[in-house]
Amino acid sequence: MGFFGLFGNKNKKINDFKSRDAVILDVRTKSEYDSGAIPGSKHIPLQQISVKISEIKKWDRPVITCCASGMRSGSAAGILRKNGIEAVNGGGWQSLYQKL
Repeated sequence: MGFFGLFGNKNKKINDFKSRDAVILDVRTKSEYDSGAIPGSKHIPLQQISVKISEIKKWDRPVITCCASGMRSGSAAGILRKNGIEAVNGGGWQSLYQKL
């Protein structure tokens, strides 16, 4: 699978999550989030994800993480998956917003 195949699979997974009423979780800092975000997204900074796991599990929905570039959201998605939450890294919030 080439480089572009990875993006195709990611887009397919994001669309699958979206069709199942996924929660968009923005993991940027508060000031970043306040300067612009996907409407309806939830905000939990990356540093707080581990302590908010039980709250996130109560949503009982898949989670699409996003941040500024995709690095922090990748970390957040990994933490969520390790804790039994179905999650995918949506990447940067602006590009994710265009896909939604």
